[in-house]
Amino acid sequence: MTAPILPGATIGVLGSGQLGRMFAIAARRLGYRVHTYSPDQDSPTGQVADHEVTASYDDLQAVAAFARDVSAVTFEFENVPSRTVEALGTGTIVRPSGQVLHTTQHRVREKQFLSGAGIPVAPFAVVQQSVDLHAGVERIGVPAIIKTASFGYDGKGQVRIPSADQAASAWARLGWQPAVLEGVVDFACEVSVVVARDATGAMVDYGAIENAHRDHILDVSVWPARVPEATAARAVSVARAACEALDVVGVLCVEMFVTRDGEVIVNELAPRPHNSGHLTIDAHVTCQFEQQVRTVCGLPLGSTAGHAPAAAMANLLGHEWAHGEPAWASALAMPNVKLHLYGKSEARPGRKMGHLTATAATPDEAEAMVREARRRLDPRL
Repeated sequence: MTAPILPGATIGVLGSGQLGRMFAIAARRLGYRVHTYSPDQDSPTGQVADHEVTASYDDLQAVAAFARDVSAVTFEFENVPSRTVEALGTGTIVRPSGQVLHTTQHRVREKQFLSGAGIPVAPFAVVQQSVDLHAGVERIGVPAIIKTASFGYDGKGQVRIPSADQAASAWARLGWQPAVLEGVVDFACEVSVVVARDATGAMVDYGAIENAHRDHILDVSVWPARVPEATAARAVSVARAACEALDVVGVLCVEMFVTRDGEVIVNELAPRPHNSGHLTIDAHVTCQFEQQVRTVCGLPLGSTAGHAPAAAMANLLGHEWAHGEPAWASALAMPNVKLHLYGKSEARPGRKMGHLTATAATPDEAEAMVREARRRLDPRL
């Protein structure tokens, strides 16, 4: 067993967006120093880190030098080139492992891994050429969704196929890239489960979180999910099974569909903290970002007990700034509402600029509160 990396050491994070920022805040609260590496300057993570390295992920010499200056490295996003991960691994501890990233950054590998591990996924087919697409549509049926194998998030890189005769044009819109064809799931709601797992195999989770999307971007998350107890337990069981099968040392978010008969089907994996888990910062004893620090450094996992019976999170996207600076004081006049801004200089439509959280006695109350707080930012929206 590797000795723990104790407070006072320096941790590196690849990527410099809001997830890295919240990781850095958690790490510094525990007494660690943080270095961040990305192609960007004055980034959300760089603003709170001890040191910001600005270089390309393909600059392997810079990556190797970065690794030598830290005791361990983690990631805030999974689309890191494999050569970059290899360069990191020669100089320091990397958690989660390069193998976990290799699997989860590619939809074909991810679907095949989950299916092979007996974890429920929607019917799918791998599309490399036209014959694969036609055979897949014939087997799976329509409607279906075709998704690029790589670099897809927030609904990007995917097109719905409403009828068989539109399959080819849908794939053409993705540039004929290698893809996954998936059957459309008739779901009642979407949930996610955030799991933290340490190097000994111990795991903790936050239970099922209910998610609502708008324009393919997460809009509001509510904890605990308003699903039957058995369904929530099944979601947790599936998420833990995926975390164990992947041998994750770190944080894993498993996004799932809940079917109308209460079954759960895995949609995607994220081997890092997740947007839906942001509410854990204010609602739980140990948030998802502190769990990431603990797993990376070999410290014991923290309690996931809640500070309140329920919580909700609402994303703040760029359009909230459409009429100027939002009315922060109006939202923050509400009891139990918290504001988190990410330090991004330019507000653009669809860009995640921050989030609000609210804690309450019930999930319904928490959701109503966080939605009202967001409405108060600009009632014209």
